[in-house]
Amino acid sequence: MVNCKQDWGQYPVTVFLIDDQKSVTKAIQKMLNHVEHLNFHACNNPLKAMDEILKIGPTVILLDIHMPMMDGFDILRQLQTHEATQDIPVLILTIDTSAATKQKAFAMGTDDYLIKTPCKTELLLRLRYHTRAYIDHLEREATLQALQEKKQELKTLIKKLELSSYQDSLTEIPNRRSFDEAFHREWQRAMRETTALSLIFIDIDHFKQYNDFYGHLAGDDCLKEVAQGLMQVFKRPTDLFARYGGEEFVALLPNTDAMGAVYIAEKLRLQTMALKLEHEKSSTADCITISLGIVTTIPMVKHQPRKFAHMADEALYEAKQQGRNQTVCKSI
Repeated sequence: MVNCKQDWGQYPVTVFLIDDQKSVTKAIQKMLNHVEHLNFHACNNPLKAMDEILKIGPTVILLDIHMPMMDGFDILRQLQTHEATQDIPVLILTIDTSAATKQKAFAMGTDDYLIKTPCKTELLLRLRYHTRAYIDHLEREATLQALQEKKQELKTLIKKLELSSYQDSLTEIPNRRSFDEAFHREWQRAMRETTALSLIFIDIDHFKQYNDFYGHLAGDDCLKEVAQGLMQVFKRPTDLFARYGGEEFVALLPNTDAMGAVYIAEKLRLQTMALKLEHEKSSTADCITISLGIVTTIPMVKHQPRKFAHMADEALYEAKQQGRNQTVCKSI
């Protein structure tokens, strides 16, 4: 930012004069010759002015009002409507001293009004003043743009962090935290609306033996493949499938009765077998299988969510005890 006279070398003035009279152009050019940190450009054909301005990128424009081919007001309109030029300060340079012309010029967005031909000192002061204002404006805009970009980056990062806090990093499906919050929310909703709520606990059969035989890296790959495969079963946006911990998964099914939950559970069981993930050490099958425990109820005040979830865990335990690769369903 320009703070004192010594700063002008860091921010040179670039003047662009639009005037059809070559004598005026020469006079202004002579006046500004040999001024340090000032670049002078002129155009005697107003029809070509906009193209020249866009090429040069001046910090201040001197504009005559009365010209035969196109008057200064037409150029002023063009400058105000073009994104690249609308903020460049415009100083009217004219012989017209009428109040009406001056009023119109300022109403259309001009920044200053000079009568031909001003003295060198006055002209330089005004050129430098408006250049400084323009440069300060550009710097503020650049700073604001940078801040907005950083703000957007921060928002994106925060959103990613928020999402990651609800996602299991290994399987890339919702995690236990996501389930806990959804379970509380859907329990309250089902109680208000008197609708059925079902919960399915899912466990990969003989997964410890799988890890011991194939190794933990293969075990991780197995978890990911099973999770992504089972995720495809759920079509309703209200359903939630999440990793509960270790080799356990959980499915939360709002507005779903026992019959609907058993139907989903069977699809999950068959989907797992369809993956055909070899499990040489399984005593249940030659591929990865799952056991499932279901509990269904229409929540009431007397019911406890924790006990409801515990019953799903008990159902899962029974499925394992009865030989695995099957579903046990309980209702309250």
